[in-house]
Amino acid sequence: MHIPKALVVRKTSGSSARLRRLGAVISVAITAMTIFVLWHALQDVHYNEVTAAIGRTSRYLVGLAAGLVAVSYGSLTLYDLLALRRIGRDDVPYQIAALASFTSYPIAHGFGAVAFIAPIIRYRIYSPRGLSVFDVANISFLTGLTFWLGNLTALGVSLFCEPSAIGLINYLPPQLNRMVATALLLGVLAFLIWTWVLPRSFGTRRWPVRLPSGPVVLLQITVGVFDLGAAALAMYVLLPSDMNVGLFRLIAVFIAATLLGFVSHSPAGLGVFDAAILIGLDGEDREGLVAALLMFRFLYHLLPFVLALGLFGGVEAWRSARSTHHK
Repeated sequence: MHIPKALVVRKTSGSSARLRRLGAVISVAITAMTIFVLWHALQDVHYNEVTAAIGRTSRYLVGLAAGLVAVSYGSLTLYDLLALRRIGRDDVPYQIAALASFTSYPIAHGFGAVAFIAPIIRYRIYSPRGLSVFDVANISFLTGLTFWLGNLTALGVSLFCEPSAIGLINYLPPQLNRMVATALLLGVLAFLIWTWVLPRSFGTRRWPVRLPSGPVVLLQITVGVFDLGAAALAMYVLLPSDMNVGLFRLIAVFIAATLLGFVSHSPAGLGVFDAAILIGLDGEDREGLVAALLMFRFLYHLLPFVLALGLFGGVEAWRSARSTHHK
């Protein structure tokens, strides 16, 4: 049966609009629920003890956490580099990929609009190198793929090893959590094999999107896990020593908190990430946990956000001055 093109467009547009509305409702619901949970979790916290716990934290541990954050952001630059090489732009040097990565991620996450702001910043960085809007869209897709492959793999491994880790967050029994972990790992493995066997692509002839080959997917998984592992370790070293939180539990809770914050679209997962961490790592030393969370927030979110804003503003000012000079 012949279906008019206009009808197809309207139907697709309507479906997309419904999905966007559903996504917005889910985001608002998650944010509202976690704000209530966070408010409840902080009721009995004594903030003078939180300040004292921050003061007692070893400078060595703070420095180690800062170093791990730097490693995480350093590995994050490989997301863009891998994407550039995949679309055939070997001429774009690493320092440009690093600049695009370090400016786009902290700023976009800081404002809570990753899908909108990150491509704009990338385009501002890459367009002088001759990259088109479609090239930037491809890069955004491929870097997102690296993020999700790394997250799902790390979550699957940590949850398989510590199935009760996020029981306080999702209220599922350990056996079911281990089944979820197995499904995640099998899904990643299936995607790896699927891309390894044959070159894969989708889209149209004019706007093709080529998926990475199997070896590149394996590299993406490795880079993504390394990035998340370094970030989780930064949080881990800041935790009070008497909490006795296992590493796999911390990683599982950290990734769950990260994904919930991502879905909520709140700036840097504000409120959502924090509530998930407080619930998932619940213990007697609540003040020490809040202190660790505040220090991690400063090192991983606030400081990179300020540095990225300054760097991107400096690049834009330099380009504007250069353009004015050449007129």
